[in-house]
Amino acid sequence: MTDLQPEPDAATEPIRVILKPRRAMPFFSRHPWVFDSAIDRVSSQPEQGGPVEVWSAKNEFVAHGFWNSASNIRVRLFSWDRQQPPDDAWLDSTIRRAVSLRRSLFDLTSPVSACRLVFSEADGVSGLTGDLYGNHLLVQFTSLALYLRRDAIVASLQRELQPEGIWLRTEKGMREAEGLEAADGLITGAPPPRPLFIEENGIQFGVDVQEGQKTGCYLDQRDNRLAAAKYCRGQDVLDAFCFSGGFGITAAKVGAAASVLGIDSSEAALNLAAANAELNGVADRCRYLRGDVKAELAQMAADGRKFGTVIIDPPRMARSRSGLSRAVKGYFRLNQAALKVLKPDGILVTCSCSGLVSREAFREMLANVATISGRSIQILEQLGQPPDHPVSVSCPETEYLKVLICRVS
Repeated sequence: MTDLQPEPDAATEPIRVILKPRRAMPFFSRHPWVFDSAIDRVSSQPEQGGPVEVWSAKNEFVAHGFWNSASNIRVRLFSWDRQQPPDDAWLDSTIRRAVSLRRSLFDLTSPVSACRLVFSEADGVSGLTGDLYGNHLLVQFTSLALYLRRDAIVASLQRELQPEGIWLRTEKGMREAEGLEAADGLITGAPPPRPLFIEENGIQFGVDVQEGQKTGCYLDQRDNRLAAAKYCRGQDVLDAFCFSGGFGITAAKVGAAASVLGIDSSEAALNLAAANAELNGVADRCRYLRGDVKAELAQMAADGRKFGTVIIDPPRMARSRSGLSRAVKGYFRLNQAALKVLKPDGILVTCSCSGLVSREAFREMLANVATISGRSIQILEQLGQPPDHPVSVSCPETEYLKVLICRVS
């Protein structure tokens, strides 16, 4: 905490956001989200996406941030040094630091490398995600303030990586959540090819970064696909919510699975999965089915069909705290249905990418599944995010991915 400071002169001082009494500690501890409920008053009306300073009720400087009255997150905090506001130079330095980590982990010059370059709050730039796919970059803004500063951000990324092109991806709901009006499209350079080919664990994947889910590929499951594969030798594998085939193809090629059935509701994703299976020489063991996973699981259970390994990797189920209970119930029903098609002593790989669902809540859900199903569940491995998706100790919400590899008697 800094020394006490005098009240501002409105004509010369930055706009101050004053916190309510006893509400400043999380922000002194560098949590980057200030919600409206923590704010007592504002010294004058800020511009949307404009800079503000956050101060405690005891007149102590906390941090620099950007204001957005359209968002539940009224202020996103960026710099805790009063002498260093988050200007273009600060953004450039922060992005360079994020890229430096990935450069130590991956060959960023390879045309088939793929990784997360910038991970929002975990890299100190709340509301910016950047992914590298070969010679192309995908960027996503979930903060109005950073979107307004996109020219400086894009310039920084270009200086660091000299990509062939940078493509903007938007997230559903951002217009409502942030008052952010943006559309997918080319920012600069050449558009990414469709598909664009990357390599992961010795496996080639074609990905559609223009229209595929998230930014085209679930890069965060890279290590977990390999971990799950070692339990699949000689097994019939069910890959539910298979998207472009990542888990199943890895199980077939690396894990020597006997067969893989992938299920997804997206025809485009399944076409890409089938092409990826062909690309990796495992098309004879991989079959794909378009349908609703819950309905297909119920039908297979009714038919008495069983698998040695079942992988459940659904999309995010909780986007707000109001949907948390519904999400946990959804995970319960999915995992309960998965057990009905899993052989005795089979392997269940169950995943959650809902950051609001804690690791403890996810394990408790699985314990309830064990009780209701009358089957014993042993957790063999508890996995999460790879190092290009780091977790900020100041922002627990950055730990979102949970993967449990289990043996079910």
